[in-house]
Amino acid sequence: MKTQRNQRRIVAAAVAAALTLGLAGGAYAQASDTTGGTTTDETSAGNANGGGLPQIQQQGDVSFVSGGVGLDESKALQQAQSQWPLSLRFTGPGSDFLADVHVRVVDAHNGEVLSTTSRGPYMLVRLRPGRYTVHAQYKDRDQSKPVTIPAKGTAKTAFYWNTQ
Repeated sequence: MKTQRNQRRIVAAAVAAALTLGLAGGAYAQASDTTGGTTTDETSAGNANGGGLPQIQQQGDVSFVSGGVGLDESKALQQAQSQWPLSLRFTGPGSDFLADVHVRVVDAHNGEVLSTTSRGPYMLVRLRPGRYTVHAQYKDRDQSKPVTIPAKGTAKTAFYWNTQ
């Protein structure tokens, strides 16, 4: 009897958690202004990219992908860096990975080419060669870094916030 009651409680808690996560995911998908990808597949499992790489997003003529919270996704993003003109990394104290970093990229004429929120500590961006400024905001703290995208090769930059 006691075992059956415990099993019922566990099942009820699991169902409640699944419903909560499903509702939260739907609210996040509705709030996102990014086009491309799907709102039902924010993980690497089952997306069109394969190999653990998160869904590629598109804003205008700029493609980007972000994530890296899970080990598979993190490895996939690190391995894909050489195929993307710009690689960004977001960390905090103790090399803690950060997500939900608002990223804005502006060109040399101060025209915005990308405005989005990173879904994890890694973001890969496909930009045309040229000079850009990357603005990153975590919570209420802003940082800006200039980057030059070469005609051949890649550019990498890392942002660090001391959140303590």
